Amino acid sequence: MSLEEQIKAILNDFENTSPENILKVLEQIKPYFKNEQISEYLQGKMQKIQDSDEREKKAQCKALIPYFDWYLQGL
Repeated sequence: MSLEEQIKAILNDFENTSPENILKVLEQIKPYFKNEQISEYLQGKMQKIQDSDEREKKAQCKALIPYFDWYLQGL
């Protein structure tokens, strides 16, 4: 499945997508940023999610949806 297809699948069924899968796809998006600061910021957010308990992970992942939208708009 392509990165675009993975992102669309997550957006279509966000509530049933695991935080681990969301983070895996975000990791694939990071190289597309032209600004290193944005990439570092995203990495920090992803680390914070990994360090959170399961209930908080989903809520924190929801705040990162704009990164998926950004990637899809850039195609």
